[in-house]
Amino acid sequence: MTAPPHETHPARPGRALPDTQQGMRRRNLARVMHTVSADGPLSRAAVASRIGLTRAAVSTLVDELIRSGLLEELGPERPGRVGRPGSALAVSARGPAGIGAEVGVDHLAVCAVDLRGRVRSRVVRYGSNRGRSPAPVLEQLTGLVRRVVSEAEAEGLWPAGLAVAVPGLVARDARTVVRAPNLDWHDADLGALLPGDLPLTVDNEANFGALAELWLGDGIPRDFLHVSAEIGIGAAVVVDGRLLRGTRGFAGELGHVPVRPDGLECACGGRGCLEQYAGEKAVLRAAGVEAGEDRVGLLAGRAAEGDESVRRALREAGTALGIALTGAVNLLDPESVVLGGALAALAPWLLPSLRDELARRTAGPACPVSVSALGPQGPLLGAAHSVVRAVLDDPAVVAERA
Repeated sequence: MTAPPHETHPARPGRALPDTQQGMRRRNLARVMHTVSADGPLSRAAVASRIGLTRAAVSTLVDELIRSGLLEELGPERPGRVGRPGSALAVSARGPAGIGAEVGVDHLAVCAVDLRGRVRSRVVRYGSNRGRSPAPVLEQLTGLVRRVVSEAEAEGLWPAGLAVAVPGLVARDARTVVRAPNLDWHDADLGALLPGDLPLTVDNEANFGALAELWLGDGIPRDFLHVSAEIGIGAAVVVDGRLLRGTRGFAGELGHVPVRPDGLECACGGRGCLEQYAGEKAVLRAAGVEAGEDRVGLLAGRAAEGDESVRRALREAGTALGIALTGAVNLLDPESVVLGGALAALAPWLLPSLRDELARRTAGPACPVSVSALGPQGPLLGAAHSVVRAVLDDPAVVAERA
């Protein structure tokens, strides 16, 4: 896992702890957890050296974290070295786990991630959720959550919280889906329909995808624009390691940026939105390809085989993406653009026209565009890891429960 995050909660940034003895203790517990998580296994002396506390102070903190089941001792750090070797510390493979869930237009997914960042359980159920009311969809999701929690508990884990990624606008309360056009959901309180025994966070799938990229991506900068697509297209802006959310939390709706102002009608009520020209459904329509279960795989396969109609549809989608991204790049000046979700698998045929459009339209030098290695798994992993990060950010909450 990576260095300490700059957003301690995916939907509600963590409040600063007071400058009291108790607040300092909680901050130091978090520093120890993040250090061992990022650089471990480490001895107590190595942790003390990294965070600038005395060995005695670190030893007290470590003992508390071990009692809480958050850290474990692995044995001598360097067997055979001169002098007494320190005991190597690592974040526990048992104990708290982050439960991540995703509500997609055509699937539901849930996974459990331990403090070491490993996926310990995962389940996916395919089937259309478009036009279904929230209650039956979330009843199915609850069943999947309970299944994953049961499998995690069988391995000595317990759920520290549930984070749910959705393809829509989420209110600042981190539980209400204000609008999800591709699901046809409006003002849906997911907190009233999901298990009440777990701390809950709901957020836009693109936001969770961007956080996964920030935390798990290889060499990703601290300022980037993350674009993801399945049925719709979403984006998230990360500035100095933090999500840029906007006043109401709705920032990043790239799919509803008009690229042809007098173009096709969109489910959002507008016309000529990017989704109508670069969304999955639009590309399938332009390519003359029938929708199937693995639509993206079908498009990628036909493009790789040289199907010109598919390649042309992807070039046109890349152009539309480039037009929409130009405005964002000119306005925000990010270090890079990262393509995730379904776009990652289609990048070889989208990128040339997208990059051409960016190079032609941006005021400054062309912004680098890279492809996420996480692909469509980003939102689900970001959701689960957000719960894990919350434990690392404030382990005292777990310690107080031990």
